[in-house]
Amino acid sequence: MRLLGASRGLCSLPSSQPLFIAPASSPAPHFVLLSLLQLMPLCNSSFPDFASYYGDHMVLQKEPAGAVVWGYGEPGAVVVVAVSGDGGLVLMKKTAQVKEPSGTWTTILDPMDQGGPYMLTARQGSENVTLRDICFGDVWLCSGQSNMVMTVLQITNASRELAAAAHYPYVRVFAAAPSRSDVELDDLEHIDLPWSIPTAENLGHGNFTYFSAVCWLLGRYLYEALRYPVGLVEVAWGGTPIEAWSSPRALQACGISPHQHFSGPQTPSVLWNAMIHPLLNMTLRGIAWYQGEANAFLHTDQYNCTFPALIADWRQAFHAGSAGQTELLLPFGFVQLSTYRQQSPQNSFARLRWHQTADVGVVPNARMPRTFMAVAMDLCDEHSPYGSIHPQDKQNVAHRLQLGARAVAYGEKNLVFQGPFPTRAVLEVTRALLNITYSQQLVWHRRDMPAFEVCCSSPVSLCRWLPAPMVAVGSHTVTLALGGCGTLVLALRYAWAEWPCEYQSCALYNTQGLPAPPFLLETLRSSSRAGEMELLRLRPSSLLAWGI
Repeated sequence: MRLLGASRGLCSLPSSQPLFIAPASSPAPHFVLLSLLQLMPLCNSSFPDFASYYGDHMVLQKEPAGAVVWGYGEPGAVVVVAVSGDGGLVLMKKTAQVKEPSGTWTTILDPMDQGGPYMLTARQGSENVTLRDICFGDVWLCSGQSNMVMTVLQITNASRELAAAAHYPYVRVFAAAPSRSDVELDDLEHIDLPWSIPTAENLGHGNFTYFSAVCWLLGRYLYEALRYPVGLVEVAWGGTPIEAWSSPRALQACGISPHQHFSGPQTPSVLWNAMIHPLLNMTLRGIAWYQGEANAFLHTDQYNCTFPALIADWRQAFHAGSAGQTELLLPFGFVQLSTYRQQSPQNSFARLRWHQTADVGVVPNARMPRTFMAVAMDLCDEHSPYGSIHPQDKQNVAHRLQLGARAVAYGEKNLVFQGPFPTRAVLEVTRALLNITYSQQLVWHRRDMPAFEVCCSSPVSLCRWLPAPMVAVGSHTVTLALGGCGTLVLALRYAWAEWPCEYQSCALYNTQGLPAPPFLLETLRSSSRAGEMELLRLRPSSLLAWGI
């Protein structure tokens, strides 16, 4: 039984030794004092210990970075940290002094090549603590809300996925427990799953508990590509807005007050304080994020600031917390929102998807460098037992994420990791047709669906969107009919709906099966050949400024 969760090793009681407390009416209050005094040696032990999120079976970040290791000890003492291999052969030694008054020590291991198992020992005087079965590989942090929290037990083909867990002993998993705090904590207060080798039990522990299906599948797919250990750290909480995961610095950058009237885990910065800040010393290889449903109904049109601000702030904080071992432009992948309600007249999900890209439509972009996105609007699940907002196909989500990770984080060349996006448009004035050129070869799934819409009314602030049917699709082009719009095309949008298509049946994909992402673009006109008008540039639309 841990009494002080954030001071591991400083005050622990064996579960077999009860703590007796005399009733208030007891004539012998000294009994309580005596019982506590008998336990004092346990609570003042000077032996060293590691911070809460180090443990047997863990993965530490491999070269070229050095893994940060920290823990607790007697203030002023020197702790010797050693990495040893088979037979106890010491491969590396580091020393660190325990700081006062915090009672913590920190050291950075020399960069280690991938592999294991190793032992990691911290020694202070004649006392030591040893962690076993330690591997070096890549460490990924997975965060967000309920779609990140969903376990393998809850997804499509769950039994098959759980049975496969035993084949991946070098994909190690760790889950922090949901926790909030009004102040920044230095260590985790609660842990749901200590570092573990994956099993059907800990991957399918329960509904929305641990371990994250998206995180697990991402790590498993990366392992299949990398063939070395992958460590997965889950820190997620269902139903939480981005403001709760943001530091006061990030909120201030977007003009958001940290004192807004919210309660529980929705309160600004409380999850940053309790679940992210304690991990900043950890050396990471990348981050995966699945969040946004809460913000589709809360501060939707601030997300184009709050999300890039969170990414930039987390990167800076992990870089500083690891003394520069976590790279400053830490790769950051995210899942674009899936679906919720069919035939909904609301466009908050569509707006949130757009804001997830900082109003550009694709990533990486200038405001969001070294990011990657898994489009999920075509992975709808009307009959999900967990509600349509929680689709069960997490395999395609993770597959699309790992493609982005391999291209952006690992630099795989010629790997297509996102769907086609428009680069140019030409208006045929005499025929009232709009020809859109795309960046990739197109696969046309649905011709009859109202995927494209144009704004052709003035003033723009009163825009009335009209469907623009697809009349032809070439290898890289789409031709739209503008019968109801004439030639006054002010803006163009695609898949702009809460539920834009049925399962894997949106209008356009590339040859790799990746859907074209939604977009909202203004058109800037210029004269061209007679009878044509070229829309030379397509730019992120400012129409949202009018709430459109």
